[in-house]
Amino acid sequence: MDVINMDRCPVYASFFGALGCAISIIFTVIGASYGTAKSSGAIFSSGIIRPDRLMQNTLCAIMAQILSIYGLVVSVIISGSLVERMALHTGFLQLGAGLSVGLCGLAAGFAIGIVGDAGGA
Repeated sequence: MDVINMDRCPVYASFFGALGCAISIIFTVIGASYGTAKSSGAIFSSGIIRPDRLMQNTLCAIMAQILSIYGLVVSVIISGSLVERMALHTGFLQLGAGLSVGLCGLAAGFAIGIVGDAGGA
């Protein structure tokens, strides 16, 4: 092996890609579970207080569950391009993709949970 190839494709480069894959699904599932948990309390209480708005309030729980599907799709895309010897910048790109999707899913899950708890659907 030559030095140029080892500098460009270190052994630990695929770790960053795998980390991005894991982060995208972990954070979106945490956001989706928070959004579902917070909005399900409002769904149960609205079934007692206002049964006519029950189907409207289930929208927040459905939207929160869709977030985990976004994380799963990105994780499948990232894991499809993981190889043992990959360039370091490719691993960082995959880490960035996983972080952006994961943190956006986490923030969206928190927002959906707050809105669903307030009964704003």
